[in-house]
Amino acid sequence: EVQLVESGGGLVQPGGSLRLSCAASGFTFSSYAMSWVRQAPGKGLEWVSYIYSGGGSSSYADSVKGRFTISRDNARNTLYLQMSSLKPEDTAVYYCTRENYGMDYWGKGTLVTVSS
Repeated sequence: EVQLVESGGGLVQPGGSLRLSCAASGFTFSSYAMSWVRQAPGKGLEWVSYIYSGGGSSSYADSVKGRFTISRDNARNTLYLQMSSLKPEDTAVYYCTRENYGMDYWGKGTLVTVSS
């Protein structure tokens, strides 16, 4: 059974940093690209970042470019999202997703709240 479990969310002040993790199981993690997607309160889903299966290439939404860094540890079956210079508009539930001609599996999400 494919499972994606996010962790690391919480309350952080504007300008602060946070690192999200996504533990993957039930599939060969190193064979799949992965993405982070977020949903702000009362808004739709927003794609945040994408990383290739080998981790050698990634891409970012303009809204987070230069502030967020996606990475992965294929030996630990774990996906990461390092977030810095956080803004109140980054407040959202963050989901990790598996890429397989579309996002075919999603975790339950972790809430990030950026507020003073």
